[in-house]
Amino acid sequence: MIKVIASDMDGTLLGEDHKIAPETLSAIKEACDAGIRFMICTGRNFPGAMNELEGADLTCDYIVGSGAEVRNPRQQVVRSTAISPRLCREIYETVRKYPISVTFCTDGDDYRIGTEEEVEESLIRQIQAFHLNQCRDEIRDTELYQRMKRNTRVISGIEELEKAGLPVYKLFLFSGDLEMLDKIRRELEKNQEIAVSSSFENNLEITDVKAQKGPVLKEYIESLGYTMDEVMALGDSLNDYSMLSMDFGATVAMENAVPEIRRVAKYTTRSNVEFGVAYAIRELLRHQGPVR
Repeated sequence: MIKVIASDMDGTLLGEDHKIAPETLSAIKEACDAGIRFMICTGRNFPGAMNELEGADLTCDYIVGSGAEVRNPRQQVVRSTAISPRLCREIYETVRKYPISVTFCTDGDDYRIGTEEEVEESLIRQIQAFHLNQCRDEIRDTELYQRMKRNTRVISGIEELEKAGLPVYKLFLFSGDLEMLDKIRRELEKNQEIAVSSSFENNLEITDVKAQKGPVLKEYIESLGYTMDEVMALGDSLNDYSMLSMDFGATVAMENAVPEIRRVAKYTTRSNVEFGVAYAIRELLRHQGPVR
């Protein structure tokens, strides 16, 4: 019997507007009323996740930063795995050889190296990379750009980050040069202390090897007294691979999932724009009923 539902956010729980639809929220609440525990497993940090869940009135557990931090339903941190300063510098020294923007993601703000003008340019290019139909002038007026700018701190170098002693949970890279990204990925994957994944084909996400969604989800649910066969996990992108490739009770790929995810998942649901999470939840409830 499934007693825990763990869902990715972007491309899974959220629609194209990066919001949770009322249909999906209603299904989640039906699951909670039936005695099922709901968890979010996302590459976003906690403030970034909460931005999109604002007004949802959702009580759940949070696995954020691709597994770097776990918070309970009271939003208290119960586990965190930052990249050590030594390892962070090693990763940066590898990546800085390439013409690519690097974002250092912490438990709060993001940090980028450069001048104010260079960082603003990198924010615009990042939004263009993920929202191809928007021109530069339109981007500057969007709430997304304004929010990213507010949440981004400009630093002169990695030394400034090290001196502040901030916990770096993830390094985020993006580029339209997919060949270069693949080259960076292959070079980074030689380091067994880190995990390299992606949410989209044009980005890379680097965490400590102990900060991956699947293993962290397993450890957390077992600490709460659940077993792997009591978990349903849903996702769509490569940073969900560690979760959907594990032997949880039900692993569900979205219809819009990348091929690698659809191959390893046990089931497939509708796409995120067709409320696939809501559909999967209601099918589950129809088949198993309330948790005893």
